[in-house]
Amino acid sequence: MNAQTAPKAVLTRAATAETTADPSSVMTLLADYGTDGSALTSYRSTFAKGAVGAPAHFHTKASELFFVVDGALQVLVGEEVKVLEKGDFLLVPPHTPHAFAAAPDREADVLFVFGPGMPRFDYLRLLGRVMRGEAGFEEIKNSSERYDNHYVTSPAWQAALDAAK
Repeated sequence: MNAQTAPKAVLTRAATAETTADPSSVMTLLADYGTDGSALTSYRSTFAKGAVGAPAHFHTKASELFFVVDGALQVLVGEEVKVLEKGDFLLVPPHTPHAFAAAPDREADVLFVFGPGMPRFDYLRLLGRVMRGEAGFEEIKNSSERYDNHYVTSPAWQAALDAAK
């Protein structure tokens, strides 16, 4: 690796970090692979009680790391639904279906990291627009290859969401 392609130190101050919000969550964008010198992509999301984060999907290139800063996060990993509590860590490898939401009647504050990284901030901005009703889910579907998000059907995840209602 030469000096021009070597990853750089990235500092994102909480006070100046870009955020994108919808009625049930706020995403704080921390590091975006390749666009700020970062070797990975990272963001932090806070979810209102019971807020849905992402439907069942998988990535072909990246592993996704979840670290629960506070509250509780319900996750699908493969066909198992688990609840992660404050301080819990989960690493989901490529090709593993997963989904997440704030645990029923709980809020969640979660740090997400993707590695190897790929630029994802535009996807997160698009997701915010969809959740606010400013764009359609069709735009998300059309971006699957670009952002390495491949949506799948999961009866286990649907049952968990139905049980939380």
